[in-house]
Amino acid sequence: MQFVSLKFLLFLLITISVYFVLPKKIRYIWLLAASWGFYYKLSGKLLLLLIAVSVITYVAGILMGRSDTSGENRKGKKPVLVTGIVLLLLVLGYFKYTGFLLETVKSLQDALGIEPLGIVAEIALPVGISFYIFQAIGYLVDTYRGKIPAQKNFLRLALFISFFPEVMSGPIERAGNMIPQFENPKDFSYENMRDGLLLMLWGYFQKIIIADRLAPLVDHIYSSYSNYTGTLLFLATIFYTLEIYCDFAGYSNIAIGSAKILGIDIMKNFEQPYLSRSIAEFWRRWHISLSSWLRDYIYIPLGGNRKGYVRKLINICIVFALSGLWHGAAWTFVFWGLLHGLYQVIGIITKPLKENLTAKLNIDPQGLALRLVNIVVTFILVNIGWIFFRAPSFKVARYVLTNMWKFKPWVLFDGTLFNLGLPEADIRLLGVSIIVLAIVDVLNYKGIVVRKALTNQALWIRWIVYFAAVLFIVTCGVWGPGYDAASFIYSSF
Repeated sequence: MQFVSLKFLLFLLITISVYFVLPKKIRYIWLLAASWGFYYKLSGKLLLLLIAVSVITYVAGILMGRSDTSGENRKGKKPVLVTGIVLLLLVLGYFKYTGFLLETVKSLQDALGIEPLGIVAEIALPVGISFYIFQAIGYLVDTYRGKIPAQKNFLRLALFISFFPEVMSGPIERAGNMIPQFENPKDFSYENMRDGLLLMLWGYFQKIIIADRLAPLVDHIYSSYSNYTGTLLFLATIFYTLEIYCDFAGYSNIAIGSAKILGIDIMKNFEQPYLSRSIAEFWRRWHISLSSWLRDYIYIPLGGNRKGYVRKLINICIVFALSGLWHGAAWTFVFWGLLHGLYQVIGIITKPLKENLTAKLNIDPQGLALRLVNIVVTFILVNIGWIFFRAPSFKVARYVLTNMWKFKPWVLFDGTLFNLGLPEADIRLLGVSIIVLAIVDVLNYKGIVVRKALTNQALWIRWIVYFAAVLFIVTCGVWGPGYDAASFIYSSF
């Protein structure tokens, strides 16, 4: 029951059809049943863990809801909040980080010459656990702060935590946005259905046309990295940069589109991140739901920028180190997060210098030339970061980073690209598809929403485009027998 499967499309059709037939007051019950059924097909008995997390969150919320938000009573809420968050983090820690901690201890023992304990942990990682645990924690904090009332209906809260479009890989939503939509469902809307289907179509294009064609190229080079230098290694980093964007943005668009058909609005998760002019802007455009979550529930509670300049810089590094650890249980992920934190710290420190230099050289800060330079530099810095995200070890990352600059541009024209595990026709199709992706992103960046512009065209033009797009994706998409539909990159986080 993965997004890229006929089973999911059939499931979605049945869910939507039944949803709009039912009375509004019980629609959320059907959505919860569908969501739990969806998760059971993904993870089997680990559905019980998802339900347990919902119970912990519900009980903690109810206990906090018994007090008002006055200062005196709020103190009584704090132990409940802390207990609830600790329990949720223990669940996340056990399933996601036990093996990481044991490996770290083993490495330290080896370094110190101590006999290893020989403990091996083989714990299945529940699908989407990082996402639904963060949603649950956000709900508890918002309830504690008095931003939302404690949800007294367990089923609605459980639906918020396990809503099927986002349970695998987000977006990490807020209870204040989602629960009211479950309480007051919308009527069926042709516009919502059309918009949702177009979003899904674009998501499938990103995923199975682009991301799943880039994946074998990246895997081929990284699996035998020592055989490559220069241009091919550099291309592998570019390919992975595009792969992870199309993979995760594709998932997000399918999720947002699925919910849109049901009349439920989920927050946007990507906004042309590779057109950012700084790393700080990149994080305002990349995985927006996580970035805003980290800001609201970690950065601000740490003091944000309210406790002085130095503390602000330290807080940024802490937040991004935790972001790296959230993404994966390995030190390469932590380093990736710290690297992005350092990027931002350096950007903040050098900002006055750059502004003075721009002014002295009489360069227009909003001019096209400087914008392009900033976009290219930011893109390269993000690419360097993705090396540590993709590489299985620091050894591999170091090799790629030190050898990718030895350019041999002729490999782009001598047929070498056609010997990397992907047929020539697929590579040519991939090139055209990336150009389409770039055009759409640039148009969206300029405020031209392509799917909105399409709906303003004549009926016959719209349906020709719709039919051609569906036919293209069905014909050229990487799917079918032997396809690993579970290969969304972020589903492993």
